[in-house]
Formats: sequence, structure tokens, C-alpha cells
Amino acid sequence: MTHGDDKGLVMPPRVAPLQVVVVPIPHKSVDPAALLAHAKAVERALRAAEIRVKLDARDNYNPGWKYNHWELKGVPVRLEVGKSEVETGGALLAYRFNGSKEPWAPTTGAGQGLLDALGAFVKAKLEEIQEKMLANATEARNKKLVVVTQWADFVPALNDKCLCLTPFCDEEEEEEKVKEASRNEAMDGADEDARTATSVAAKTLCKPYLGQAGLPEVPPVEGMTCFFSGKPAKEWVLWGRSY
Repeated sequence: MTHGDDKGLVMPPRVAPLQVVVVPIPHKSVDPAALLAHAKAVERALRAAEIRVKLDARDNYNPGWKYNHWELKGVPVRLEVGKSEVETGGALLAYRFNGSKEPWAPTTGAGQGLLDALGAFVKAKLEEIQEKMLANATEARNKKLVVVTQWADFVPALNDKCLCLTPFCDEEEEEEKVKEASRNEAMDGADEDARTATSVAAKTLCKPYLGQAGLPEVPPVEGMTCFFSGKPAKEWVLWGRSY
């Protein structure tokens, strides 16, 4: 899945309801009041940078439980605040989309003024994550996008879990016929269980903007024939299946 993995959701920062969660990590050598004060200072700095942030200071759950909880929800960045972060006035950033971690510490001293730099740092990281996630998703999509101009290649491409870009006559009646024919060929004569959540039948997804980066280059549709009906094609149409 583009926006999920075995741990749960992986939300792009721009659409994530919560962009950052701050998780304090108690330690026997750290005054709990000092730990909480630093975690709240981090939260204030991020909120001042207009970042959607939450401090999870619940003391009835341990840090590991909180990690799993917020990973399941797909929060893009987790800021861990523990013993070393209290000492340095910094934070440890954990990124949901690739599982990596990165420490941050102010260049000199400590205090809210220097923590404001953390807000700018995290803001830039959120944009960086957005761009990398989009690039990864686009690359994954393009690897599974094929141009199909004849029916014989259509269902085999769907069986290979590809998206099919086809010249199509853009008629509703022919679209229904494609759905039925693709279902019958995929089932190879067997009946599809009526209780199935998603059919193996093909469905139209969109009429894509052909100028976008990464899409295959295709000729103008004028003068081409529909891959299914043989009628004059009117549009390049993207087909796929639900999974």
C-alpha cells in the first residue's frame, strides 16, 4: 500500500490530522518535572511554527506502547524526549515513512528561544517527507502502469496487478461490456462469489493528464481505435482493479 505498511497508516504530512507527536521517555535519573517541562517547551515551539502537534504525556502507558499507537495512526514524525534530550535541550526525531531517526540539538545553550529553531527544522523536514513520499508513490505507480492498445493484452496486464492506459471510445455501454468481459476472462469460466468484497472486473479510474512526469508517452488519441470495441477512440483512459 502506498499509505500503509504492516505497522498501520503512513500519512503524508500535508493531509495528516496530526503531524508530530511528542513522547517523553522517563528515566530514573531525570526529574519528571524537568522532563515534562522540556517536552512542553518542545510542543510550544512546534505549535508556534504552525505544526499540528500533540504531547502524549499519559503516564499510564509506557513509551513503547505510545510508539505503536501513533505508528498505527500514521503520524509522520515522532519526537522523543528523554534523558539526553533534557541535558542537551534537543529532541530525537523518528520518521514514520522510512523508520529512520535523527537527533536535533540547539547549537548553543538551551531555552525556548533556541527551541524555536526546532520548529523551523521540523517544518522543513515535513516538507521533505512530503516530497519523498510523493516521489516514492509516483515511482511505484509508474512501474506498474502499462499502455495497452489491444484486448489480448488487457486482462494479462491486470492479472500482473498493473494499471492499463488504453485508447477508449468512452461509451458507458462499452465500459460495462469491458467490466463483464474482463471478469469472465479472469475467472476462466468459474462463477465469482457474490459475497466477494472486490470484483476481478476491470474498472475505469480516470482520464489522466498525459503531460505529467513519469507517464508513458502516447500518441494523440485521434485516429486510434478503441482497444475493446474497435470504434474510433475518444480518450486515453486508465483502468485497474480494486484489491
